Amino acid sequence: MSKLLKLKIVTPEKLILEEGVQSVTIPTKEGEITILADHVPLIAPLASGDIVSYVNGEHIPVAVVGGFVEVKNGDNGNTEVAILADFAEHVGDITDEMIEKAKAKSEELRKLSENKEVVDFEHFESELERSLTRVKIADKWKNKKYRK
Repeated sequence: MSKLLKLKIVTPEKLILEEGVQSVTIPTKEGEITILADHVPLIAPLASGDIVSYVNGEHIPVAVVGGFVEVKNGDNGNTEVAILADFAEHVGDITDEMIEKAKAKSEELRKLSENKEVVDFEHFESELERSLTRVKIADKWKNKKYRK
């Protein structure tokens, strides 16, 4: 069996995933990277997309918006990957109802953006990105096999 990474994905609200995985692919602002055991230490800002970890022949996809990833060598010599995300959720937790709400919310936000006097652009941008990422990633994994 290959050496495992210690992966931890957290948001300000909760722990999303903590598990030993064989690899993890992460969307960063500089492009997508895949982390394997003994990866060089790094810190990078996250882009919106899906974090896909792989263990025992199964993919574990997590939708993510904003934050940072840190890769470091742990005390026991194993590679540790900490993802501190502004927003993250398991793809399996995204229901059809949530997707419909996200689509409606993004349309509502788009209409609100037309009134330049009342829009809080920072809040608007983060809410829109969250809604669109949820829809995009759920659609991407809709017909794929993954661990829930």
